[in-house]
Amino acid sequence: MARDKGLDLVEVAPAAQPPVCRLLDYGKFRYIQNKKEKEGRKNQKVNLLREVRFRPGIGGHDLEAKTRMVRKLLGEGSKVKLTVMFRGREITHQSLGVELLRKAAETFKEEAKLEKAPSMEGRRLSIVIAPLGQKSKGDNEREVETVTNA
Repeated sequence: MARDKGLDLVEVAPAAQPPVCRLLDYGKFRYIQNKKEKEGRKNQKVNLLREVRFRPGIGGHDLEAKTRMVRKLLGEGSKVKLTVMFRGREITHQSLGVELLRKAAETFKEEAKLEKAPSMEGRRLSIVIAPLGQKSKGDNEREVETVTNA
């Protein structure tokens, strides 16, 4: 029958009893499948974690430039990891790094929320901030619950 119609005989469900086959144009079928996959990938949002590094003795103008960069990254929808790197004896003055990160978090409190509190990772002190418009999995589940309960 497939040969008569100029189509292909494609096994759809080999595990079924008896196996299920369809008559279709396999080339067209693969083309449509690839098109659907590309469309699905296009709508996916890649959630990136970007990093901006500081030093404890950063100057005022340099701090403003880094602040502009963080605002730009938050505007793109990326999470931003703010890191203070300590070198040599600077590690003894961790309070300067904590103060710098606290000031940075205060600067972005309207645009972003603090996602991870300050923590030391070797000689680096870091926090993670995320844009306010971004929803976590828990927020999305709660929204679905409210819609179904309404």
